Amino acid sequence: MSGIENSGAGAGQGRVTNAILIAGPTASGKSALALDVAERTGGVIVNTDSMQGYSVLDLLTARPEAADLARAPHFLYGHVHPGTAYSTGAWLRDVTKLIDDGALSRRPIFVGGTGLYFRALAEGISDMPDIPQQVRDRWRYELKERGSVKLHGILLREDSRTAMQLKPTDSQRIVRALEVLDASGRSILEWQAERGRPLIDRQTAHFLVIEPDRAMLVDRIERRFDQMLDKGALEEVRQLAALRLDPDLPAMKAIGVRELQGAMAGQSSFPEAIERAKIATRQYAKRQATWFRHQLGPEWQRLRPGDDLETTIQALVANTT
Repeated sequence: MSGIENSGAGAGQGRVTNAILIAGPTASGKSALALDVAERTGGVIVNTDSMQGYSVLDLLTARPEAADLARAPHFLYGHVHPGTAYSTGAWLRDVTKLIDDGALSRRPIFVGGTGLYFRALAEGISDMPDIPQQVRDRWRYELKERGSVKLHGILLREDSRTAMQLKPTDSQRIVRALEVLDASGRSILEWQAERGRPLIDRQTAHFLVIEPDRAMLVDRIERRFDQMLDKGALEEVRQLAALRLDPDLPAMKAIGVRELQGAMAGQSSFPEAIERAKIATRQYAKRQATWFRHQLGPEWQRLRPGDDLETTIQALVANTT
């Protein structure tokens, strides 16, 4: 079992012991591995992927299916409305609430492909200020009316250090920096410098990252996207379009959404859209793999083709107390 150490410093200060972290690029088989480990250890699975937290996009984000959800407890899947700009800080607060509520008293298995979530979990991040809705709405409106380049100019005038680290076309981060500055009166860089406490005990945690064979991964991506379409991914895109959300929201950038929307609007053929979505998925998987290769430290055990996976799983099971 896992445990939760309480420091007595208040809610959210407990550190989860004996956690398992499983990272990997999309379609690498990490969810299946997590489910196997959860069943053998009696553990619970916590989503560590930014896109799988959004509702509506069950298929396009490759969220676990009902049969998988029935085999082990799963948390933080599909719990966020796609109209919300979900952040690493918001995810970390949700994990903290799971700890406070006792949901992670059984062995937690964090699985996903979002590197910043894993970093926040293991290293901690600053506690960013809450952004009032009127402030959020104001800068979303300004972005729509004036564009990211003009907003970058405003940020350059008000917070030059942050602005110089961002491209004028990086609308999401520019708006976020302006929101934080507007709401708190402090630069987002100042908030980021105040790193919080890790939520897991690194000494007892187990770190695994899947490094799949590239050719095998490409084949899995191709077949999985075809299966998504067969199961109703187009209907998901229709439901998302019906919400009339800001196209700059993270959920609207899920791979497959823009491609399929374009085909539905007659801007391309469906075969062209499908091929573009598959290419985008392959490119995304490559970026993930590169990030994991260069950003994850030596404590991460690399699971490569040909490795004895069963021995690794048995070691995790044997470590469960």
